[in-house]
Amino acid sequence: MLQNNPELKSKIDQLWNKFWSGGISNPLTAIEQITYLLFMKRLDELDQKKQADAEWTDEKYTSKFEGVWVPPEYRTKRSGSESAVELVEILAHDRQQYGVAKRSLRWSEFKHMQAEEMLQHVQGKVFPFLKDLNGSESNFTHHMKNAVFIIPKPALLVEAVKTIDEIFEVMERDSREKGQAFQDIQGDVYEFLLSEIATAGKNGQFRTPRHIIKLMADLVQPQLGHKISDPACGSGGFLLGAYQYIVTQLAIKAGTKDLNPDEDGFVRTSVAAALTEKAQSVLQDSLYGYDIDSTMVRLGLMNLMMHGIDEPHIDYQDTLSKSFAEESEYDIVMANPPFTGSIDKGDINENLQLATTKTELLFVENIYRLLKKGGTACVIVPQGVLFGSGGAFKTLRQLLIERCDLKGVISLPSGVFKPYAGVSTAILLFTKVWGPRDKLTQPATEHVWFYEMAADGYSLDDKRTKQGGNGDLQDIIASYHTRDATIDIDRTTKCFMVARSDIEAKGYDLSPSSYKEDVFEDVPYDAPKIILSRLLQAEVGDAKDDDLVKIQSGIVRELLELREMMG
Repeated sequence: MLQNNPELKSKIDQLWNKFWSGGISNPLTAIEQITYLLFMKRLDELDQKKQADAEWTDEKYTSKFEGVWVPPEYRTKRSGSESAVELVEILAHDRQQYGVAKRSLRWSEFKHMQAEEMLQHVQGKVFPFLKDLNGSESNFTHHMKNAVFIIPKPALLVEAVKTIDEIFEVMERDSREKGQAFQDIQGDVYEFLLSEIATAGKNGQFRTPRHIIKLMADLVQPQLGHKISDPACGSGGFLLGAYQYIVTQLAIKAGTKDLNPDEDGFVRTSVAAALTEKAQSVLQDSLYGYDIDSTMVRLGLMNLMMHGIDEPHIDYQDTLSKSFAEESEYDIVMANPPFTGSIDKGDINENLQLATTKTELLFVENIYRLLKKGGTACVIVPQGVLFGSGGAFKTLRQLLIERCDLKGVISLPSGVFKPYAGVSTAILLFTKVWGPRDKLTQPATEHVWFYEMAADGYSLDDKRTKQGGNGDLQDIIASYHTRDATIDIDRTTKCFMVARSDIEAKGYDLSPSSYKEDVFEDVPYDAPKIILSRLLQAEVGDAKDDDLVKIQSGIVRELLELREMMG
């Protein structure tokens, strides 16, 4: 969408540059602060829309900005033995002494303030209200506890508020004129902001391109009622990808007609209007994410909340450590776990059997453990996992072949993750068949489907410019869902199937290139004498042999000698 709207892209670039020049140069810090402002703006707009809708339908709606809010630090502590009358008196006292009119916390109210007053008001009242938004028991409030509002200059806040208002105006106009759902446009804007995190994190984290997430969602096809997880969720991209896939399928079933493929050929919407209240409730309780970076946890929570998921289950947790005890919990796991990292040997969950500290191996084993029997995972791994010769590498690949039905291995070109990293990666698709403690009577995998992706629709350099067409994306989806071990046997093509016995014979090597057969084309060549005659003609034209024998040296003499040797 943003590629087709230079005005909107320009406004977002302006916002980014204002933060940069205003003294917030760390991309992650800037995005976190921008996210808080976007969240304040969206909260006000959604609340006003719900109020208007309630008035139109004559239903009751209590605004989030109605009444008085008392900051947590000013609330009188209670012993628990107070009577109802005493509680009422305490609440009345707190409201009277320390209460802030919630109406003044609206974006549409504070944006008219003078610069100094606005900064103090947002910093001291609006932001603490935001942190306390879902009540003291909520996951969101818990993770916002240590969040800080650090916009340092009144002028920067005024400029940021003004630019965000302009961004929303463009989004609303775009929504009206082009018929795209406002929620989708807003999601695209937020995704664009997140894409500005252009450096890999300290734990080898980097953002997964959204068209790769959509590809993976189309491969695993999550359904309403599935419990879905990402054990290294970052900003929540995979959870959002699963959510959008499910919502889109439900919208199509409900008869929605105006859904067009995006620039990568995927049909998607974030709008859950087609969902019944029950379906929405089921979906809200289906998505679970974990990350070890508290900033990413907050970004993930707000990313999902801005896409219409009111109370996401995203938590601060090291899913490889002893403190994480979940097992056989999920129907779907989609993930791009950190590469190149390692974990302290003493902190590794004792349920993980691989003798390694390499996180890329431990995460895959852990994802296998997290799946219910019959559950499916779609995971990005560095290509070294496919062919590494170490004991832990081979043990993991054997586990995937024997205890899982390893459905597919898709190798990706090395530029897919640029500019974050140039590492070569692959997608593993597997379904859990045997549990880690089950007695293995028969290996679960019969055949593995391999695909060598050559292009993903974008240039494979640092710029990642959109190219014509969608590369191999849609072909991968179509070929995977129609794969057939009796037909897909030609190993000279870009996708083919390989029997388990062949993979076992190669030490469980899972790299497509190990099984691909090269095509050697017979090229007819002229006889050497004819080639020599042509070379001589090129040197001396139509000179006669009597004249040529007089030449004593040089290339012509050497060509003549060669001709004599051939007889």
